[in-house]
Amino acid sequence: MKQRLLVLGATGSIGANTLDVVARHPERFDVFALTAHSQVELLAAQCIRWRPRYAVLGDAAGAAALSQQLVAQGVRTEVLSGPQALVELAAHPEVTTVMAAIVGAAGLAPCIAAARAGKRLLLANKEALVVGGGLFMDAVREGGASLMPIDSEHSAIFQCLPEDRSTWRERIDHIVLTASGGPFRERRADSLADVTPEQACAHPNWVMGRKISVDSATMMNKALEVIEARWLFDLAPEQVRVVVHPQSVIHSMVVCRDHSVLAQLGTPDMRVPIAFGLTFPERVASGAEPLDFAGLGALTFEPADRLRFPGLYLAWEALAAPPGSTAVLNAANEVAVAAFLDGEIRFPDIHRVNAQTLEAVRPVSGDAASIESLLALDARARQRARALVEGEAK
Repeated sequence: MKQRLLVLGATGSIGANTLDVVARHPERFDVFALTAHSQVELLAAQCIRWRPRYAVLGDAAGAAALSQQLVAQGVRTEVLSGPQALVELAAHPEVTTVMAAIVGAAGLAPCIAAARAGKRLLLANKEALVVGGGLFMDAVREGGASLMPIDSEHSAIFQCLPEDRSTWRERIDHIVLTASGGPFRERRADSLADVTPEQACAHPNWVMGRKISVDSATMMNKALEVIEARWLFDLAPEQVRVVVHPQSVIHSMVVCRDHSVLAQLGTPDMRVPIAFGLTFPERVASGAEPLDFAGLGALTFEPADRLRFPGLYLAWEALAAPPGSTAVLNAANEVAVAAFLDGEIRFPDIHRVNAQTLEAVRPVSGDAASIESLLALDARARQRARALVEGEAK
């Protein structure tokens, strides 16, 4: 039977790569629903190509514009709008598979809905675990969902482990997430004050959205991945480590109890973990180019420089703080990155806003107990981060 697929965040890079993989295997998939925040033209083109039953945009005005375009093209897709539509589609009884590729805390509610409904959930939205943590993993267990990590690093770890998840803890000594180091790996820390958004978004290996590209440049993406890995693989924070690997060929490693090391290698192409997540335990063609081992040259590794990448180390600080602190860190970072991209603050100010928000907003008992309380905590953190941005901008 074909998988009936909902793509949350269809117009982003992960969503587009998902549809590219699906197009290679039409006998396996039906595209049931596509969503976007505001990209009306791109979503219209996708709906004309795929003819999904539903499409969702962030607001009513966007939905009306999309509906008008689709009617003119004779496409009968039903157009919805708003966050509640995402939640309802994620739990829709006809949906079997959900690609969760919405960036940020906005993806938490539909991810939890899909988990509680027992879907195959392909998790590219790392914030669902960074914000939701134990609440999200409880929903996965209670709903019997099949959780497939899509971040290249977490997919690599998953691929290095046996299918029987009950054996993971007894096998793992620690895991090593690899990081490219981004565009400023060789820049002096004291030379980053004048970095432009265009420079920060120029990733040397991966093609990504602007927010994720800036996170790679600060290495906050790796901080969020450390938090995500702690929950995905049920590890103590100190069992998650990071090494800089500029070539992005080894996507991550598992160090076993006997100190043997298992690694997953591949070209830096997100279609590989997407194809794996869609068809596990099978493997199908992804469209990615194979590795040319003869042409690889050296594979090198470096420590993550605390002076150049101080944001990375906020991961372990947040994990050691009261539950909900990782949600505070994520909220602060979303505000700070947006402010940097808008020219309100300088590149090093991103870390200052993140660190000071994490220090100022201390969760109390119950803040991580429900979606509603987490979102309220998220709002408090954003308010504090915004005040810090305005202070930096003066």
